[in-house]
This record gives sequence, C-alpha cells and structure tokens, in this order.
Amino acid sequence: MSKDWNTRTKLVHEGTRRSQYGEMAEAMFLTQGFVYPSAEAAAARFETLGEDEFIYARYGNPTTRMFEDRMAAIEGTEDAFACASGMAAIHGALAALVKGGDHIVAARQMFGSCLKVLEFLQTFGVAVTLVDGVKLEEWRAAMRPNTKVCFFESVSNPGLEVIDIAGVAKIAHEGGAVVLVDNAFASPVFSRAAELGADVIAYSATKHIDGGGRVLGGVVCGTRAFIRGPLETYVKHTGGAMSPFHAWVLLNGLQTLDLRVRAQAVNAAAVASSVAGHNKLARTIYPGLTTHPQHALAIEQMGAGGTMVAFEFNGGREAAFRFLNALEIIKISNNLGDARSIATHPATTTHSSMTPEKRLEVGVTEGLVRISLGIEDGADLIADIKAALEAV
Repeated sequence: MSKDWNTRTKLVHEGTRRSQYGEMAEAMFLTQGFVYPSAEAAAARFETLGEDEFIYARYGNPTTRMFEDRMAAIEGTEDAFACASGMAAIHGALAALVKGGDHIVAARQMFGSCLKVLEFLQTFGVAVTLVDGVKLEEWRAAMRPNTKVCFFESVSNPGLEVIDIAGVAKIAHEGGAVVLVDNAFASPVFSRAAELGADVIAYSATKHIDGGGRVLGGVVCGTRAFIRGPLETYVKHTGGAMSPFHAWVLLNGLQTLDLRVRAQAVNAAAVASSVAGHNKLARTIYPGLTTHPQHALAIEQMGAGGTMVAFEFNGGREAAFRFLNALEIIKISNNLGDARSIATHPATTTHSSMTPEKRLEVGVTEGLVRISLGIEDGADLIADIKAALEAV
C-alpha cells in the first residue's frame, strides 16, 4: 500500500486483502482455524509464520490483520495488534512491558478501569506511583531506576485534562522508560502521539473507531519488535484477541472515522461556546475553550478541542440528574465517541467503584457530567442542552 496517501484515503483502503473472488468490501473470514495442504506444511507454519499466513484466530486472522494494518498506517507506527476490548489492550500492553519488581509512573486522572488494572499489577509485585498528570515536575520526581513505563491518557477521562505527551516522553526516555498513551479521547483523527514521543499507543476501538455503539474492540500500536514480540505473545496466550466479526465491523467504522470525528468536534466546540458561563454551571470544561488550563497544549497536540465536553453543576448530583433526565436528543449511557450524543454521570457509573475520596482525587465530583457529542445537527444539540439546563 502507498505510504504517501493522506489519512482519509488510508482509512478506506490501507491494508485491504482480497480473496481470489476480488470482492470490493473487506471480506469477513469468520473462522477460528485454518487448513494446511500437508502435515509438513502445518509443521513449517508453526515453526515460522509467514507474512500472510495464519494458524489460529487467537493468534491472527485475515480480517483482523486488515484492521491492524490500517490502524498502524493511520497512527504512523510499524505495527498494531487487535484486542477484544479497550481494556484488553491496556492490560495487555502493561503486562507485556513490566514484571514483578518493576515500577510504573501513571497519571491519577484516568478511567476507573485503568486504575483498577494498575491495582491488579501491584498484587503481582509491580510498584505504581500516581502523579498529577499535568505537572511535569511530578513525573520527574516520581522516576526511579526501575521505572519501566510512564502511562497516561492523552486527554483524561472524564475531566478532560490534557497531558503533555512530548514533555512526559522526554522525562521517561531520559530515565529509560517506555511511554504508553491511552489515546481514546483524542481519537486517531487528532492523534500525534507517535510523533510526539509515545512508544506504545492504545485505543478502545469501541469508541470513535466503531462510532455506532455496536461492538467491543481495542488495539495497541507500536514498534514491530514490541507488537509481534512480547505483546502478541502475551495476548495470544491469555485469550484477549479480537473477534473477526468485530474486526470487520471496525474496518467499516474506520471508513467514515475522519468525517465523523471532525463533525463531532465541531459540535463539541459549538456546545461548549454556547453554554460557557451559564449560571447553572460552575464550569464548562472543553480543551477547545481558551479558559481551559491546557488549551494551548490541546491545540498544539491535537489541532482541535476534541469531541468531549464536561459540565460541573453548582447543585451537585441533584442538579446533574435533573439535567440528564431533561435531555431528549442526547441519550444517557456510559459509552462515548458514538455518532449519537451521549451523556454520562461518572460518579455513579464509570467511576462508581471508586471511593468518594478517590473520585475527588481524580476530579470526579457529584456534579460532573460528561457529554460525548455526536453527529446530529449542532443547533438541535444546543437547544436540547439549553432546555435541559433550564430544568435544573
């Protein structure tokens, strides 16, 4: 495939494998195993797997490989490995990078399940230090001789803090550590993570990449040595591989990814601007607003404010619930990145397993509402939000 193509062309064509039938759409190879012409051929394939050879769907599949190749091409990495979910991708990447006795420095502002994975790793003897991700001095102070990974979300879930990828990468690399970035909120459309120094980039493909709320999926992008070495070895033997059907759905999602995400970001910017300073809100949080503490970094790093907006209500949970229950177009759910607009109350859903004290540490208050903007008409979304604000 041509490496000179622009992103939208790659999203449609990169990595396509056609069978002898010459089908236009990507083929779905819904098979868990593969047939060999002879016993000798089977033995040879298990000994040395060729570039376009497969032995078992947990190890690889032609449809899944198309998705991996397309993701690597648009992310600007050498390779990618598809996983069963975003959390399978995060867990697989971390587990392939550390062992007992190693140390991880991670931003405390992140998704509750990511924090849980770090807790699990600690039970296996991995030390973890949580820092305020936006403060580079805390990253620097937390580094140890045995620090192997610096891990963070480029845009935090749900508080939308923006972390300096290049700044953290410089500190990590000086200490001999690998930079792992969860890039789900930024999406591949606004990603410059590899260019800015991230070594391993993970996505929940369930979010923007699918864009239709249909399937689970995750993907890890990085060097070929890491992807086809420790990561593939770990994921294929622990069972976190992606289903071929899910890979086929996600390939179709990639075709419209750039169009959808840019439209979503336009809607997010319009919504944030239209309600900023509203008397029912203590804060309107959006990286595209000049009032956001990391606004300049967000524009430099992503080129846009992204697809997510958060509101902090003056009246706490009661006000947040009144707002959510008054919405008509925007649906209450805990997904994000969908073509449909979605509103979430993190304290009682995505971060509910955390203690109230831990939630406050990561900025999740009772009055916080996270909104993932979809591709509906922007004027309709603004009217829906303003009407719901009046119900608070």
